[in-house]
Amino acid sequence: MTDPTAAHVLAVASDDAHRFSKPTRESITLITGYGVEGDAHAGATVQHRSRLERTPAAPNLRQVHLMHAELFDDMAERGHGVSPGALGENITTVGLDLLGLPRGTRLEIGDTAVIEVTGLRNPCFQINGLSKGLMKELVHVDEAGETVRLAGVMSVVVSGGIVRPGDGIRVILPSGAHEPLQAV
Repeated sequence: MTDPTAAHVLAVASDDAHRFSKPTRESITLITGYGVEGDAHAGATVQHRSRLERTPAAPNLRQVHLMHAELFDDMAERGHGVSPGALGENITTVGLDLLGLPRGTRLEIGDTAVIEVTGLRNPCFQINGLSKGLMKELVHVDEAGETVRLAGVMSVVVSGGIVRPGDGIRVILPSGAHEPLQAV
């Protein structure tokens, strides 16, 4: 196990069917350019149902979904019980400001896995099925009129490998100007 104060994996999850929540696992295997082995959202092209209807040949920028566990505490204070895998994420992190990362950031996870952050998750209405009113907490407009998305980040697999709870996460920022994350 890594230093508990350092960025690390809290939990991993996958599901072979298109269900909203994913069961947690002892490990997941990331496949280069494809996603999580055996997960319904894995593929080189889009796999999310709403996107399949519109752009079936588009590249899959949502191969691996990451969520920060710190959000769970915040949502609990607002009356919403959320746990690892409940929001459909594949990797739940601790100690990492996922939402503050620039596009193109690479995350080295465990011994060999590397993913590249592509953007913010744009969640769907199914979130309210987990807890009524949760969608409004995770996507809202702030005082400046900007849309705020808190439902984690999406990424693609650059280098495959096995990811387990307790694995360390090393952040590699992109060179050059940093682009803020947009919804993908």
